[in-house]
Amino acid sequence: MKKAGILNRHLSGALAELGHGDGVLVCDAGMPIPDGPRVVDLAFRAGVPSFAVVLDGLLAELAVEGATAAAEVRAANPAAAALLEKEFPELELVPHERLKELSAGARLVVRTGEARPYANVLLRCGVFF
Repeated sequence: MKKAGILNRHLSGALAELGHGDGVLVCDAGMPIPDGPRVVDLAFRAGVPSFAVVLDGLLAELAVEGATAAAEVRAANPAAAALLEKEFPELELVPHERLKELSAGARLVVRTGEARPYANVLLRCGVFF
C-alpha cells in the first residue's frame, strides 16, 4: 500500500495516465459532469471532501501549466476565487456556460463534495521537466 500521496486507487491511476495538455476538471458536487471523460467521484457528503482539500492534493501530484474557472466565482464564492487566484496567478476566467463547454474536452473529472457554488476549475496539465 502507498504510504504517501493520493491513496484512492482510481484517482492515482487516472493521474498516472495524464499527459501534457490533458484537461482535468475539479468540480463541486453540483457541476454537470460531461459524457466522455473518466470520472473519479470523491464526494462523500455535502462539503466532504472540500474543493480546497482535493485541489491541494492534486496540485501536489500534477504539473499544471494553466487553469480556467468561471468568472461568476468572484461574486458567488469569494473564498474559492481567492484560492484559485492564489494558486494560479494567470487564472483564465470565462462565463460558466463556457466552462461547461470546455469541460467536455477534459480527460478526467474529479468530483468533490463541495457544496458552495462555482468551486470548479479546469486544469491543463504541464510537464515536470
